[in-house]
Amino acid sequence: MEGLVNVKYSLYEEEHLSVRVDQDPGHYVASGGVVPQQWAVANLTCPEAQANKTGYACVSMNSECLAVHSEREYYGYRCTCMAGFDGNPYTISDGCKDVDECNTPGTCNGTCHNTEGGHYCTECPRNTMYDTALKMCTSTKKQNLVLGIAIGISVGFGIILLMSIAILLIRRWKKDIKKKLRRKHFRQNQGLLLEQLISSDENASDNTKIFSLSELEKATNDFDPTRIVGRGGHGMVYKGILSDQRVVAIKKSKVIEQVEISQFINEVAVLSQINHRNIVKLLGCCLETEVPLLVYDFIPNGSLFGILHASTTSSSIFSRDDCLKIAAEAAGALYYLHSAASVSIFHRDVKSTNILLDGNYTAKVSDFGASRLVPIDQTHVVTNIQGTFGYLDPEYYHTGMLNEKSDVYSFGVVLVELLLRKKPIFTSDSGLTQNLSNYFLWEMREKPLAEIVATQVLEEATNEEINDVANLAETCLQLRGEERPTMKQVEMKLQYVRSRRLRSSQVVLKNEGMQPLSSGQSQDTLPLLTTPSGRVDRFNIASQRNQNCYSLEQEFMASATLPR
Repeated sequence: MEGLVNVKYSLYEEEHLSVRVDQDPGHYVASGGVVPQQWAVANLTCPEAQANKTGYACVSMNSECLAVHSEREYYGYRCTCMAGFDGNPYTISDGCKDVDECNTPGTCNGTCHNTEGGHYCTECPRNTMYDTALKMCTSTKKQNLVLGIAIGISVGFGIILLMSIAILLIRRWKKDIKKKLRRKHFRQNQGLLLEQLISSDENASDNTKIFSLSELEKATNDFDPTRIVGRGGHGMVYKGILSDQRVVAIKKSKVIEQVEISQFINEVAVLSQINHRNIVKLLGCCLETEVPLLVYDFIPNGSLFGILHASTTSSSIFSRDDCLKIAAEAAGALYYLHSAASVSIFHRDVKSTNILLDGNYTAKVSDFGASRLVPIDQTHVVTNIQGTFGYLDPEYYHTGMLNEKSDVYSFGVVLVELLLRKKPIFTSDSGLTQNLSNYFLWEMREKPLAEIVATQVLEEATNEEINDVANLAETCLQLRGEERPTMKQVEMKLQYVRSRRLRSSQVVLKNEGMQPLSSGQSQDTLPLLTTPSGRVDRFNIASQRNQNCYSLEQEFMASATLPR
């Protein structure tokens, strides 16, 4: 078709093949086995060929005759399709077909229109441009939109990637800062000292743990406010669940002075050794915060204050037996702290809020945030005034000298709460804000007890029991500490009142494995508790010389129910 034909020569020796056309080697040259050669249909001119209608080779419509010649010699003619057509110009009438130039990229810089044997171009309308991929004019706005979206998505992904990297780096940086800050607080809070104290004491190491902050954050859902179960003067208490599924109370205290940290560590070391059924067990602490966190056993039934004062319905679940039992257990716990522990511990914040109740309504004394340790050979310690109004010992408030009798005064207020079912600071019927202890002492002098105590107490307790507890509370509330009983005397008196009530109700001294008092035994040998008005407790009329003397049987009776 193109005027060239390949010719192959089969000769034994190629060097013998030498075909030349003089002066036109490009048309007819042979050297080697295969050579291209020009060709022609016939040795006729185009007019001669066209004159012979039957022999004319250019049969196809849209074909034309093409003369084939060199510089000096004419070879003949052959056929070719006209411009704008392509195909077979020979033998077939429609062999040369129209070529669609618009299919060729770049044919037009606008809209391409194909015609028979050609094409023409028109410019794209305004605000459009030719899209070579779509082969049509498209809106420049659309293209800009697509381009903008593509650029926006790319930039967006880039920004997101950069932000993700930045966030990861910032988090890692903050994490490193937190680790350094926690290590700093651990050192400042004498963590190394506490570790040494715990490791040197086998009992403490078995029962006490130094928790990491991450453990407690996980246990409290990062100290979620919904986990708060108590608020006090010394901080907040959160309910948490440790990884071993133990339910704990985590106390997050307010800021304390740095000079108190060493004393705090000593207190933790001592409190970790306390194992008394009526004292909330300290499980450990966390020293990785500015103020150390304390971890205690969680006590499910809240505080004595919450049950006494929340509503009439909730307080009515307490019988008089329950009240005596809780008061005796709390008194026993305070007595243990004062004289039975390795060092004396003055609680300094005894109140009904800090007497918790477990699932069996067993009393648990809690919150040692204000407590102070006192060597066994000292009777008091001078401290900054701290406590809760309504429970605060007036003598301690005026002198700053804290001793065991300060806890006795506060416990006396708790006894009055149980009797009157009023808050330590309450609003009277006349609208005046009054102090419960002052109100009680004044009313004791002016009115019969039956007009003072709560209705429920009158319904459940005998006059004798009410008098016993009221007289005991009155002696605890003496202004001078030396005139108050010790916590041991308070506990023994409450245990006696309780055991007598149990006997009168025919409840179970036998079940407790204890023998009742012999009929010949006098009640006169229990502790002598004298009221400020000179009245002598009707159950303590023994002579002064017998005040501190007890028989072995009495001592056993009074303390048998105390866990040690």
